Amino acid sequence: MGKFNREIPYNNLPVLPPKTDIETKNILRKTISAGRALAQLNGTLMNLPNPALQEAKASSEVENIITTNDELYKSVVANRKIEDLATKEVLRYKEALWLGLEQLKKRPVITTNLCVSIVQCIKQNTSSIRNTPGTTLSNTKGEVIYTPPSGEKVIREKLANLEKFINEDENIDPLIKMALMHYQFEAIHPFSDGNGRTGRILLLLYLKL
Repeated sequence: MGKFNREIPYNNLPVLPPKTDIETKNILRKTISAGRALAQLNGTLMNLPNPALQEAKASSEVENIITTNDELYKSVVANRKIEDLATKEVLRYKEALWLGLEQLKKRPVITTNLCVSIVQCIKQNTSSIRNTPGTTLSNTKGEVIYTPPSGEKVIREKLANLEKFINEDENIDPLIKMALMHYQFEAIHPFSDGNGRTGRILLLLYLKL
């Protein structure tokens, strides 16, 4: 593998599972506390009104898509035309999450096709795997900090490896595996837009497997 250059497509992104030991004593200790925190979070969620909608709101805020609970509940209850763009985006996230959950009931595996269905629901279009060059990730100063893999064939190969890792590799602690799959998905950056929201939905779906 050549030296990493943030301005060149990272087509040599290493496949999963990693060749190095990732289940060190310190990391495994962290999974214990993380597991407890997840259990507490799961208990708390049961007391929230419409937890899927709250998740959609919180996750969308990461993308600087901001709306209010009032707007969301009015839109859900009143079944009226939604004018606010941020509210539309949050409701699409919720719809995409439910779509993923329903597909998992029919076939309990996370696949490339499932990812495509989720991003299409989020974006409300027929977008699929990136097939045009030039995608880069920049910081607030406009400086390129990362250039994801380029070329549909390369991207699909990386996603196929990720799919196999998620659904077949049972020798890694689930929480460590979840962190690895999320990193890998975002590093592949398979779509022109909607990668962050799709990646966070995948985490929730993985927890349901």
